[in-house]
Amino acid sequence: MSETVTPLVAALRADARQAPESGIVEAMNYGRRRGGVMGLWAGEGDLPTPAFIAEEAARALAAGETFYTWQRGHPKLRQALADYHVRLYGQPFDPEQFYVTGSGMQAIQIAVAMTTGAGTEMIVPTPAWPNAAAACGVAGARPVCVPMTFGNDGWSLDLERLSAAVTPRTRALFVVSPSNPTGWTATPQELTALLSLARKHGLWIVADETYARFWYGEGPRAPSFFDIVDPEDRIIFVNTFSKNWAMTGWRMGWIAVHPSLGQVVENLIQYSTSGVAQFMQRAGIVALERGDAFIAQQVARARASRDIICEALTRTGRCRFAPPMGAFYVFFKVDGETDTRRLVFRLIDEAQVGLAPGSAFGPGGEEFVRLCFARDPAQIRDAGERIARVLAG
Repeated sequence: MSETVTPLVAALRADARQAPESGIVEAMNYGRRRGGVMGLWAGEGDLPTPAFIAEEAARALAAGETFYTWQRGHPKLRQALADYHVRLYGQPFDPEQFYVTGSGMQAIQIAVAMTTGAGTEMIVPTPAWPNAAAACGVAGARPVCVPMTFGNDGWSLDLERLSAAVTPRTRALFVVSPSNPTGWTATPQELTALLSLARKHGLWIVADETYARFWYGEGPRAPSFFDIVDPEDRIIFVNTFSKNWAMTGWRMGWIAVHPSLGQVVENLIQYSTSGVAQFMQRAGIVALERGDAFIAQQVARARASRDIICEALTRTGRCRFAPPMGAFYVFFKVDGETDTRRLVFRLIDEAQVGLAPGSAFGPGGEEFVRLCFARDPAQIRDAGERIARVLAG
């Protein structure tokens, strides 16, 4: 719950003081204090970072790579990022397009700082991971949440509603595909329509493709703005090492932009974290160069766990959801339950399973809860059975 507003808090800058409390973290803190809870509330799997990645960091650390390094990222890591994208997207990439950040969250903060500010707006289709809208607010801009539609065919983007939300103050459009929390994944046609909207109004697109590899359709990754972007399009891509290579605790990500924006990105890195540790960047290089098999293992596990939890929720006869095409969450609503915060706390107490309330993800998510299924399939089967018992009772 929110802290009391003390005189010291009241004296802070309003944009910082009014940053919303995360409903995800609230549920996590409650469950952790209780103990013995299967935590499926956060967006991470149960596998530790692979040994070949951790060992490279340890080697570099032992070798004394503990000094300041390139603000833009180690040249070898930037080259590895370019090579990785060439393999994944089948087109040329220049290392000068890539900038290493202290987490995907910092990449988002930098993208928001580059495109918005006081008196401006950023459109965010919701339900969405709350940190992007919060970062916009902290920057002094106003996030404009545009709810997606949930129906018999799952989640869909209302392009007319998005277009109607554009005002003279709008500067950016934040798009996460595949989506956290819904699993919605933009089709090539939807990506083209979004890019056309941005071009028409001179908007920036902040494209969060964190879950591009966690894709359950054809091919090794989800449809991407990379497939249709022109060099002069106003798109900033943000990504992270966290999900693909089980590196959530490392806090390392990247930004991909037109090289002409490089100095701006470097400046913003310099004035926030002044770069990412060299030994961590060494680990990032081997993750990109040798990590494809591990990614394939993770995606196969997630696919199996997705099918298990979807079947378990269907059997309850009370849950409605769209089987996710991407990411590793199932976002479901329970008939008769309207207070999802209360439901999440009840599931922690009675099922010993920790989920995240849909109210944390903005307009359109209030009646849903999010479950992360990036776990061992046996654990997800157990979680489904526990949830079903509580809902049946």
